[in-house]
Amino acid sequence: MSPSQPTAGRVAMVSEHASPLAELGGPDAGGQNVYVARLAAQLARRGHEVVVYTRRDDPGLPERVTTADGVKVVHVPAGPPAPIPKDELLPYMPEFGAWLAREWAADPPDVVHAHFWMSGMAALAGARELGVPVVQTYHALGTVKKRHQGPADTSPPQRVAIETVVGRECSGIIATCQDEVAELVAMGLPRDRVSVVPCGVDPELFAPVAGARRRPASAPRRLLSVGRLVPRKGFDRAIRALAGIPDAELLVAGGPEAALLGAEPEAERLRAVAEECGVADRVTLLGGVGPARMPRLMSEADLVLSLPRYEPFGIVPVEAMACCAPVVATAVGGQLDTVVDDLTGVHVAPEVPDGGHDRDLVDTVNRLLDDPERLARYGAAGRRRVLARYTWDRVADGVSRVYGAVSCVPSLSGVVR
Repeated sequence: MSPSQPTAGRVAMVSEHASPLAELGGPDAGGQNVYVARLAAQLARRGHEVVVYTRRDDPGLPERVTTADGVKVVHVPAGPPAPIPKDELLPYMPEFGAWLAREWAADPPDVVHAHFWMSGMAALAGARELGVPVVQTYHALGTVKKRHQGPADTSPPQRVAIETVVGRECSGIIATCQDEVAELVAMGLPRDRVSVVPCGVDPELFAPVAGARRRPASAPRRLLSVGRLVPRKGFDRAIRALAGIPDAELLVAGGPEAALLGAEPEAERLRAVAEECGVADRVTLLGGVGPARMPRLMSEADLVLSLPRYEPFGIVPVEAMACCAPVVATAVGGQLDTVVDDLTGVHVAPEVPDGGHDRDLVDTVNRLLDDPERLARYGAAGRRRVLARYTWDRVADGVSRVYGAVSCVPSLSGVVR
């Protein structure tokens, strides 16, 4: 870098439970881990110095690791060095924040980006005395979780109050969709400090596989659902609907590897639903499917069903659209932004009417499966939409603009070469 060029920005990311190094598929390892890893890598490739701070959950982890992309990952000692469910981490956040304050005192970053509400709490504690701006991405909101899960919500009771304080104290908030903006405003947070930057996918990895849908004429049409094996993802709804969708099979990808599904309670529940509905012979639980296999699986599907009861953003429809797979999605959260009704797929209501007759979903899927030209049109439009809006390069552009708006380092809003 020549002296006339702008100095690279120094970005600290705080992601207390979601390490960019974690193996995906566990109960607390999913979209946030991918988001932090890919955004950090993209910013590092632009020339910025990026350090991710995450909690040490294994005594054997080194204190600092540098990834192949040049991102430094620091394992912060906060609480016991063992796996702890994220909803039980709140007591250790003061220790996490105090450690950050000591770390940054001598050499503060230009901007801190906190991921999840507890990370925001720790990041503000670490940055407050230094005057370093903090940008907050919640990834999920306690108000939404409490509304949909009710008594089953295991979040600490202070969550919503702390989320509100974090939103008021930070310099900027990044929401991943318009639905989240409405939730934040309803919490009393200022709209003018909220920017919308969606999550992203790698369109070179998630790309259509040529010839993947060529199957014998006698083969059943293929439906695919993907996600963590938790009730809110709506896999049971897809299974129940299959009873009204003849000549179709349903593949469910998610959870532990296939050999371990027998010990997975949600997998057992889904198998019981399939038996009850008389479709067990047409439902296959694949277990966890790695990113390398997912594009072919999505490319082989006639339709991807994304049916969560609620979803903060929902990366599965975007990955499917990148693979030219048309999507049927519940009209919730980020899916209202990503899936354009009657352009890249079709929205269905998030709730099944009383009585359990899911005519909305059954009729929608049957109608689409009987119209291959429409499916092809949706698939092509979905790929175009991803390339225009949901690549990691586009995400990094949007995040950089927010960094630049709150920081005094001009290069944070652009590319350093």
